[in-house]
Amino acid sequence: QVQLVESGGGLVQAGASLRLSCAASGRTFSRYAMGWFRQAPGKEREFVAAISWRGDRRYYADSVKGRFTISRDNAKNTVYLQMNSLKPEDTAVYYCAATGTPYDSGTYSENEYPYWGQGTQVTVSS
Repeated sequence: QVQLVESGGGLVQAGASLRLSCAASGRTFSRYAMGWFRQAPGKEREFVAAISWRGDRRYYADSVKGRFTISRDNAKNTVYLQMNSLKPEDTAVYYCAATGTPYDSGTYSENEYPYWGQGTQVTVSS
């Protein structure tokens, strides 16, 4: 059973930084692409960033490009989301997700992610 546990959320002021972590267990983490998604109050869940199984390909939503960085440490079974220059519109619950196909390059589509964490709240005040 795949388990994903996010951490690192919190309340910060606009312009600050946070780093989210997602610890994975239950299968060979290094073989699967990982993604971050978020859901703001009253809105649908949206793609934030994804990283390929080897970490050589990264994808970002236009709204976070240049401010957020996704990375992974396969030795620690952990994927990270470094968030800089945070804005109030980044306020959301952030979810870590894992794909179901090994050796894939990553994807924007949440339908390709069968495994999800419980989410961590990020609140950015103005």
